[in-house]
Amino acid sequence: MLDTLANALATIMNNEMRGKKEAIIMPASKLIAAVLRVMQMEGYIGEFEYVDDGRWGKIKVQLLGRINKCGVIKPRLPLKHKDLTRLPEWVKKYLPARDIGILILSTPQGVMSHKEALRRGIGGILLAYVY
Repeated sequence: MLDTLANALATIMNNEMRGKKEAIIMPASKLIAAVLRVMQMEGYIGEFEYVDDGRWGKIKVQLLGRINKCGVIKPRLPLKHKDLTRLPEWVKKYLPARDIGILILSTPQGVMSHKEALRRGIGGILLAYVY
């Protein structure tokens, strides 16, 4: 596994398409947990918990059936705040419509959605998209 975040989002997407109630992501990492926290705050997933299995750990994620598509953005592109204000060009690339879905960014103040980054006036690196 070269990209654990891509593997985690693919696992969530596969379980969501099959109509399952939960997904088990392994190996666990702090970046995956931060991205899941953003998805939880936006209402795409339910609760998630870390399970220590003695090796890398697992994360159990409760699925709500609200995700149509999620994935990572490769290469991880840097965005300045002024690029975020001209958001429609980025939205057209990764999201289906103007107010549907979120882009997840890694900023100096932590991992957050593009809406939160706009509110705070900071830029960051694009990690993933969810809608």
